[in-house]
Amino acid sequence: MHIFESIRSSFQNIFSHKLRSSLTLLGIMIGVFAVVTMFSSINGMKKMINDNMSDMGWNNSIIIYPSSGEEHGSSRRHFWYRSRRDLKPLNLEDYQFIRSQAKAKYIYGYISQWQKYNYQNYEDWVRLTATNNDFFRSKTYPLLQGRYFNAFEEQRAAKVCVIGYHFAEKYFGDTDPINQTITLGKNRFLIIGVLKQDELNRSGMNFNNWERKRDLESVYIPLSTGSLYLRSSNAIDYLYLQAYDDGSYDKLKTQTTQNLLVKHNMSRDFSFNDIGSVMMEITAEINEMMKKWNITLSAIASISLLVGGIGLFSTLLISINERMKEIGIRKSIGATEFDIFLHFLSEAIVLALIGAFVGVLLSVFLVQIISTSLDFNFPIPVRGILLGLAFALFIGIFSGLYPAIKASKINPIKAIYYFE
Repeated sequence: MHIFESIRSSFQNIFSHKLRSSLTLLGIMIGVFAVVTMFSSINGMKKMINDNMSDMGWNNSIIIYPSSGEEHGSSRRHFWYRSRRDLKPLNLEDYQFIRSQAKAKYIYGYISQWQKYNYQNYEDWVRLTATNNDFFRSKTYPLLQGRYFNAFEEQRAAKVCVIGYHFAEKYFGDTDPINQTITLGKNRFLIIGVLKQDELNRSGMNFNNWERKRDLESVYIPLSTGSLYLRSSNAIDYLYLQAYDDGSYDKLKTQTTQNLLVKHNMSRDFSFNDIGSVMMEITAEINEMMKKWNITLSAIASISLLVGGIGLFSTLLISINERMKEIGIRKSIGATEFDIFLHFLSEAIVLALIGAFVGVLLSVFLVQIISTSLDFNFPIPVRGILLGLAFALFIGIFSGLYPAIKASKINPIKAIYYFE
């Protein structure tokens, strides 16, 4: 008997006992469903956390800010050091120099100051921030309308601004703010763009919601404009750099340190806020936790598959007694013990794989529903599907092995006259 004939005969027998086959498949189906759903949800949560950390501008990030340098030596030594060196704070030139030298995903300078906003005969305090377009990209703040700053406006310190979504909603309502002017402190700015509502937290995930809400209540001007009108000597509050990935992070930090030392005549009058290292540690802890959850949930899913395997084993043993005459007739017309063994083993494997495929389809359907409801794309991991199918195949072989051997050893004469 050929293997394809065994598989065809297995399908015929399965569909001739639909209820029994369905109940047998239930345990395997639930087990595979649990494995695939577990892998998808764990990997989806892991991807969601990592993506949103990146979207908030946290991953592989360095913040450089002015420092007195006292942490690098005693106060007397530092006084002598400063007397020999012309120490100065970070300024626009530092930003431009680092931007020309560093190979980073995002680089921006930052200045922030509260200013009085004169609006319809009353005043309000508004957060005015000077930066460049990489700030919006790193924080994932897309435009609702208008545009970002162009190169000419950044070079010429133009008095233009981009306003946050909540600022526009509060002060302009249904009025189009583009090409209107606002007065902040002693300066008037032309509105050229409006930031879109926070897409990152619209699903209710609450990723640093308070800071992002504050950002979308602010007004943004070019960094050169801020360093000219908000600070003296073109000073800036800090520099932000984000590496492309974990592998380039240390190199970026080292090169930036060397470049700043050269620019400041070897004076270490700056410090690092090493966000990237902290985020790497957090990411490693999250990955380790997710790994433990994978192991735990895999064990639970394996129990479901084991129960399904026991049900399959029992069904095949019962099937031998029901099909005793069939076994006798097959052997009497030339079927070998291997043919009978292959026939029963094929039926066990086919049953297990049908349950596995149904479990995979149910899992994919559930994951799609969750993705739609949370407005986030949970991936269907190929690893989870392959693991579920491998489990099912193993259970099918393991559960069908003994019944197949038992059926193949039956005497054909006794089998034919089994019910007489």
